[in-house]
Amino acid sequence: MEHITLLLAIVVVTALVFDFTNGFHDTANAMATTISTGALKPKTAVAMSAVLNLVGAFLSVEVAKTISGGIINEEGIRTEVIFAALVGAILWNLLTWLLGLPSSSSHALFGGLIGAAVMSAGWSAVNGSTIVTKVLIPAIAAPVVAGLAAMLATRLTYRIGAKTDEKHTAKGYRVGQIASAGLVSLAHGTNDAQKTMGIITLALVTGGALAPGSNPPMWVIVSAGVAIALGTYLGGWRIIRTMGKGLTDLRPQQGFAAQTSAATVILASSNLGFSLSTTQSCSGAVMGAGLGRKGGVVRWSTATRMFVAWGLTLPAAGLVAAAAEFLTKQGPWGIAAVAVLLVSGSAVIWALSRRKPVDHTNVTDDGLDAPAEPAGVVTTAIAAVTPPPAGSVAAVADEDLKTTIPSPAPTDPAAPPAPAAAV
Repeated sequence: MEHITLLLAIVVVTALVFDFTNGFHDTANAMATTISTGALKPKTAVAMSAVLNLVGAFLSVEVAKTISGGIINEEGIRTEVIFAALVGAILWNLLTWLLGLPSSSSHALFGGLIGAAVMSAGWSAVNGSTIVTKVLIPAIAAPVVAGLAAMLATRLTYRIGAKTDEKHTAKGYRVGQIASAGLVSLAHGTNDAQKTMGIITLALVTGGALAPGSNPPMWVIVSAGVAIALGTYLGGWRIIRTMGKGLTDLRPQQGFAAQTSAATVILASSNLGFSLSTTQSCSGAVMGAGLGRKGGVVRWSTATRMFVAWGLTLPAAGLVAAAAEFLTKQGPWGIAAVAVLLVSGSAVIWALSRRKPVDHTNVTDDGLDAPAEPAGVVTTAIAAVTPPPAGSVAAVADEDLKTTIPSPAPTDPAAPPAPAAAV
């Protein structure tokens, strides 16, 4: 193993902590729709996702090379910069997890790197062209492409199965959904676990333990894969609720289409070395699947909050990381202060989350952690023609008839006759 100093060891451990938060923050990407449609039980779903995340971590290192040698210039960057970047990314991950918002762990890391590097060495430390081509463009394109693909796949699925009974095909779609969820988990491991590999490799380069341009050592690959798998198994239940129930109501056909579309986009980007956000890809696919079903509704109030979080992730994580880097430049006491702020901030967020805990026992309950909000114009208009989520056509018609014409109450022979209704 390379020569590791105390500071470098602290940075490696902090990077693995970020990887752990990335795991539970992004569990929803693979398993939210599978859990919400009942295809898998919550604990089974996260266990399956954890194993496949671990496997996916060994499939490629293309994204890791983008992180370690593309976003910021390795020359002149101190190890403390990596530490400050990780602090910004971790705190933003925990805050958005507390709020149940599926923001991008990837962009939190990128924002942290950019903010800390600029504070340390100025804007020349950042490779602007790499950020534009391999971060910003994929950030915009990925959710759009995944959403359109999921919408078209959903419409095609319903068209193919138009003459079959939905109840008879639901079981088959649930099986397909489990397979596609596994594919998303595998894709997540190939993309997100590599980001931590890249950041550890970058730290080793800045600390003089590796030569510039080196690939991640095997112990880095193994440790990053294990950390993200453990975080995934813990389960980010708050974000699973938002993606599974908060954005739209999904049926097995839609869940299958959403996950297959998202996995295709993620795997393609990993092969090309694009470090996109798996969260944005999966969220876009869920919204696309919601719009793909006739009468489907996307809850735009929730989606709007999510879009705002996406837009804030890079600058917010960057500002926190820049402040942390300002402290680390003051010397050992500054590094210690940043470590204390990280631990205390994480503890406060955890304590706040215990006020209204969400876990595998209540993740599919309706109304939990979902404040009442007025419906938007688009949502209200679409909801007016939305079919109920379950029940045959006859049952729906019967229910509508009961709503329109109330059944007469049972009469009591001893009661006086009711007055005639005015016309």
